[in-house]
Amino acid sequence: MMPSSSGELSQNDDRVLRELEPVVAAHLDRHLSMTQEWFPHQYVPWSRGRDFDGPLEGVPWNAEQSPLAAHVRSALIMSLLTEDNLPSYHTELVTELGRDGAWGEWAHRWTAEESRHSTALRDYLHVTRAVDPVALERHRMQHMSTGYTREYPGSAIHGIAYVMVQEQATRVAHRNTGRISGEPVCERLLSRIAADENLHMVFYRDLLAEAFDRYPDWTMRALSEVICTFRMPGHSAPTLRTAARSIAVSGILDRNVLLNEILRPLLRALRVLERTDLTSEGERSREKLHLYLERQQLVVTRSAQWRADRGVGV
Repeated sequence: MMPSSSGELSQNDDRVLRELEPVVAAHLDRHLSMTQEWFPHQYVPWSRGRDFDGPLEGVPWNAEQSPLAAHVRSALIMSLLTEDNLPSYHTELVTELGRDGAWGEWAHRWTAEESRHSTALRDYLHVTRAVDPVALERHRMQHMSTGYTREYPGSAIHGIAYVMVQEQATRVAHRNTGRISGEPVCERLLSRIAADENLHMVFYRDLLAEAFDRYPDWTMRALSEVICTFRMPGHSAPTLRTAARSIAVSGILDRNVLLNEILRPLLRALRVLERTDLTSEGERSREKLHLYLERQQLVVTRSAQWRADRGVGV
């Protein structure tokens, strides 16, 4: 029988973690066989660099020094500040999953790979003068001082579902940012990072697929609750809220992208709307998810019609 509350679901975490550990080990081996070693310094155009003002008495920063559009810079800054909270993510991950065994090995490997992203993004932004370095450092201090707390504490299946969606959203945002940047080096770097994020998404997606086969009702409820309440990490930080609005208006990561480039592909891959192994409890969760998707599609359709009627383009 499926637990009747999130608290009861959380009480099954030890069982879920124990039973899924062999699956994690197999998926980790597959992940390691698919990853490609790469080096952040090779993706940064160092020859463009100049000293900044300060002790080195270089050139002060101003926005005209970067050819990137404001919404592209906002997307890059949001990505970097999100990555900067990696120590908090790691702490939450190992607290939930443990430091030992396959779960712990995955947590450490994931953290190491994500750390490369922040290194590459920060170097690129500084060298190309695409960011105010003083403002960025102040935002970093503020953001890391706040830290990160899990969206769904105490439930491993909720956590797996959340990170799956978040990794897919990050991959799509990087891809879209690079595509519209108009800057070949930026696009190459973000494509490289997006490739990592895709492998991370696949790890969590396939792990959730296994959870679906073992605990269909629990997993359906967790996935439904995650999708219906999904927010990116750092959603409460003022800087990231401002950046999120900018990239939504630009179409990098708006409601349409979330629905049709992030959620629907994941749901198709997991065969969520086709499953026949649910009890009435699981069906209620699936119906809740179905209604949410319908409402979101209605909003997307109405918004597109409004823009078409007024000749508004991105």
